[in-house]
Amino acid sequence: MRALDGTIVVASHNAGKLRELAELMAPFGIEARSAKDFGLPEPEETGTTFEENAYIKAFAAAKTTGLTALSDDSGLCVDALDGAPGVYTANWAERPDGTRDFMMAMEKTEKALSEKGAVTPADRTGRFVAVICLCYPDGEAEYFRGEAEGTLVWPPRGTDGFGYDPVFLPLGHERTFGEMSASEKHGWKPGHETALSHRARAFQAFARAKLGAA
Repeated sequence: MRALDGTIVVASHNAGKLRELAELMAPFGIEARSAKDFGLPEPEETGTTFEENAYIKAFAAAKTTGLTALSDDSGLCVDALDGAPGVYTANWAERPDGTRDFMMAMEKTEKALSEKGAVTPADRTGRFVAVICLCYPDGEAEYFRGEAEGTLVWPPRGTDGFGYDPVFLPLGHERTFGEMSASEKHGWKPGHETALSHRARAFQAFARAKLGAA
């Protein structure tokens, strides 16, 4: 694997993702700059997998800036919905004016589950998936994947986190991601325990491979 230099461009305009990734990178002394810092537009995500969409974003940023770029693509995959919304998780929240309404997206997901007759926890299983793509200016890329298993609850619970966090109850826990602080969801420090959230697990794999974390 190639070595990292001192600056990484985080190829995202999502404030929630930027905040979480910045918190995860802080202990390693890496300067993380956002795509917004460079005035980069958001490329159209035309991929059909998390890996493809993560690459599209990371390569666009790396090619334009000449720096190594990191991008995360993530989503909620619900078993009863044949894996939907999956890579279209953010699309389910889009309004005609281009803004995103995740309450609307959670309601859409719940309606789809109700139409499937998925009312018990056993019928409402799913997982959050996150894929981190680390891309170099020449187009070479490395991928790191994290998943968090759980069930979907209704009504939404908690106001922390972002996206679909208030309806996702991680396996083995009694509180949703929306009821947990960022530090609880990250649940991992170098040399210590395993991460809890999908994004933190993907970052944990990245940190172990690229930053020498234990």
